[in-house]
Amino acid sequence: MRLPRVFAAALLTLGATLAQAETLKVGTVPGAYSDAVNALIPEAKAQGIDIKVVEFSDWTTPNVALDAGDIDVNFFQHRPFMENASKQKGYAFDIVGLGILQNVGLYSLKHKSFDQIPVGGKVAIANDPVNQGRGLLLLQKAGLVKLKDGVGFLGTVDDITENPKKLKFTEVEGPQLVRITGDVDLAQGYPHFIVAAGTFDPTSALIYSGIEDKLFTVSFVTKAARKDDPVVRKFVALFQNSHAVKQQIHKSFAGSDKLYVLAWQK
Repeated sequence: MRLPRVFAAALLTLGATLAQAETLKVGTVPGAYSDAVNALIPEAKAQGIDIKVVEFSDWTTPNVALDAGDIDVNFFQHRPFMENASKQKGYAFDIVGLGILQNVGLYSLKHKSFDQIPVGGKVAIANDPVNQGRGLLLLQKAGLVKLKDGVGFLGTVDDITENPKKLKFTEVEGPQLVRITGDVDLAQGYPHFIVAAGTFDPTSALIYSGIEDKLFTVSFVTKAARKDDPVVRKFVALFQNSHAVKQQIHKSFAGSDKLYVLAWQK
């Protein structure tokens, strides 16, 4: 039986597309970043890229996996975090596209204002060098502490020069901060983890960072040797132009524009 020419041509095109499909392993963390990449899977597949999402529960393993070649791209870190990790571990990574800037906040489930934070109050803050510095800058912005001049986002609790309320700090892995927010007086918080946990309102922070923090945009990172890889570049372009991705990001941030910025559009 002979197939109609149009149908036969369509089958040949489909076969060629399937044969040329490239598999791309993308490492993420649960929540907004993982969900956004998952939202792109159907579109990417239609464009010849078979995305495999690999989720990690911490902020160390995604870079270890990228360096080892177990994944092709990761999507969980901002430039200062990447540069600090590369300095410490000798990684040769590069950013191949901007992603989401989430507006980090300071949250309290016990107090409605910074004035109510008691003397000796407990504060939970990220334990890694860069994100701890970011949290401390937010505490300084709130008027709760003062840091050494010039330390910027690389500041640590040891760089606090003024602490009038004698706040006591608990250093916690970033993704775990949401779990102990109710146990302390104030906690640094990441909206997408709060949304994923569903434990309290992610729009309830007493203060947020903002677009001035664009340096902290979570971006797509790959090995420096692959920064011009056409498959990686195509994946990033598809992500940044996908309506489905933008819808999912908005949903992942509780439908609130004050919790995030699509950094590639700014």
